Amino acid sequence: MTRAAGLACIVVMALSVAACGTRRWAPVVDRGRSAPPAAPAAQPVPPGSYMVKRGDTLYSIALDNGADYREVAQWNGIDDPTKISIGQVLRVRPPEDRSAVQVAPARGAGRVEARPLDSAPQQGRGDGSAKTEPKAVRLPYSRENVAILSKEDKPDAEAIAFIWPAKGKILAGFAEPRSKGIDIEGRIGDPVVAAAAGRVTYSGTGIPGLGKLVVIKHDNGFITVYAHNKDILVKEQQSVARGQKIAEIGSTDAERPKLHFQIRKGSAAVDPMRYLPAL
Repeated sequence: MTRAAGLACIVVMALSVAACGTRRWAPVVDRGRSAPPAAPAAQPVPPGSYMVKRGDTLYSIALDNGADYREVAQWNGIDDPTKISIGQVLRVRPPEDRSAVQVAPARGAGRVEARPLDSAPQQGRGDGSAKTEPKAVRLPYSRENVAILSKEDKPDAEAIAFIWPAKGKILAGFAEPRSKGIDIEGRIGDPVVAAAAGRVTYSGTGIPGLGKLVVIKHDNGFITVYAHNKDILVKEQQSVARGQKIAEIGSTDAERPKLHFQIRKGSAAVDPMRYLPAL
């Protein structure tokens, strides 16, 4: 073998070794294993129930659903109201809602009498069978008339007589969902009174952001909330009269002394200005 042929052989062998050193092997795939099962889809929360979220307490859940926290605890078999977990589904309505309207066929011995429309008594004949007053009045468009009509639509047929819970100027108005009530200015120790007669369903600090809190349940499904108090002067389950002193204005969980006041109709927060007397 010539010297040139030997050098060529050495070069070929070196290239072969380099190629073997840089070869890439395909990853091993275990085709016998199946892919991991997909996570189960989130189940919808049934009507009358609520899924606990981060930051919730049993007290806040009960308030937001117009219920007493003791009732919610009882409906769900909870012995300690402070122990609920994220993702837990709680019943927030009674197991049997007796307030639902039952619809059934009418039963009776009487028969239905058919009568043509043109035989019905005409309005204005004085037979007492038809109402002719009050007559509708069409008002011209103006901001003042719109305000009048809006104010006339505000009263609730089931509203009760509320009074102002504290004396002071309004610092912040109702702005759902950011603010579920109004803020009333006050000084530390100023009296806070019950806006209507009722029963105290909660007093304490169990709802973050509201400080020392009183919740009162009234007739017709109304609830009032009094927050940021300095001292609470009533106990849970205590009956209170309208105008009775229940707390003192404070600044617990607030940047300044004030009373945060809410009126709720069932689970819905409503504008207190619709129900309080004009200033």
